[in-house]
Amino acid sequence: MDLKATRYEITDGIAVVTLSRPKRRNAWTGRMHTEYRWILREADHDPTVRVIVVTGDPEGNAFCAGADLQALEGHSARGGYDPGTPEDIAEPGHGVDPAFDAAFAYHFGVGKPVIAAINGAAAGVGLVLAAFADLRFCAPGVKFTAAHGRFNFPTEFGLSWVLPRIVGLTHANDILLSSRVFTAEEADRMGFLNRIVPADQLMDEVMAYARALAASVAPGSARESKRQIYRDLHRDAATSVRAAEALLVQMSKTPDYKEGVKAWMEKRPAAWTG
Repeated sequence: MDLKATRYEITDGIAVVTLSRPKRRNAWTGRMHTEYRWILREADHDPTVRVIVVTGDPEGNAFCAGADLQALEGHSARGGYDPGTPEDIAEPGHGVDPAFDAAFAYHFGVGKPVIAAINGAAAGVGLVLAAFADLRFCAPGVKFTAAHGRFNFPTEFGLSWVLPRIVGLTHANDILLSSRVFTAEEADRMGFLNRIVPADQLMDEVMAYARALAASVAPGSARESKRQIYRDLHRDAATSVRAAEALLVQMSKTPDYKEGVKAWMEKRPAAWTG
């Protein structure tokens, strides 16, 4: 795919996805969503990729400033919402669990950890994107907002499902019913962020964390642990236990289990095969 609204590069097994419309504060469009989904599918299927990092083009002074205002004007002029995506859009993470087969929920089906490196404002769909990531690192003073209330929109893309599960119902109600602006420091106190990192160190720390994750955790373990986490949000404790027991039997027969034990005994880094 010819990438016009994003950039994609792989370094040391880490796929870095950059939302790149700097003149529009990395605002979201149908083109960006189309490219983003294609990149996620490519990264998920690439055996050399262990972790995915999503960030905003620093020239845009935002992570993602939400839906492009020109697109919103177009929706208004046409008299209705148009996602601006093709019918044959890529479907990353689909087919793992029906509960994940929808926009942004597809992150839960992607078999690799997704880290959001939030280097600027995250509004509307930018907040959605951060919320559906598995981990969130953020620069100080970054501003967040759900934004939908000012446009007479509903809560967007499953935020009403995912946000209460991250920050609890009380904080989620405050964010979603008011559409107010809140800062990284407040988001951190709510439990939305994993950590706040000085802006000039953000990507270095995220990449170091991602490399450590890739080196220390077997790819199969990362994949199945992630799927357990999000499936278990939909099921009871006994079902979770039984599924974990079945996975334990299955995964104990893999070469990476044998390699993990051997590496531990020999006090050396494991050479995962995936």
